[in-house]
Amino acid sequence: MENTICKTVLNRKRSCTLDALQNHRRRAREVQERELRDAENIEEHAGTLGKKKFFGGDNIGIVDIAFGGIAHWFGVMEDVVGVKLFEAQVFPCLHAWTENFKQVPAIKESLPDHDKLVVLYKQ
Repeated sequence: MENTICKTVLNRKRSCTLDALQNHRRRAREVQERELRDAENIEEHAGTLGKKKFFGGDNIGIVDIAFGGIAHWFGVMEDVVGVKLFEAQVFPCLHAWTENFKQVPAIKESLPDHDKLVVLYKQ
């Protein structure tokens, strides 16, 4: 009797663990797919920049400010998780815009330290 109860409990635990793992993987895959679609959408819009450095032309505009978090935070997340999100070969316009944005003196001075953020998120 005890043996049967133990087997039943272990089987249910194993089943719950496998279900949880599968759900986690499915959610991670869904998030990754959504992020890729978002990045592709942004890349498409960044492709309209032409020779301009920013969405606002040669100067930063409201759209650049709105997307500004991408420029710094995704770089931090790339280092934290060890996966490149905005490779220059895959997203050339977005990559160029990101680099241009981070080099603006007012932006550069305001960004939190990259290495400190990586350490913070890895804790």
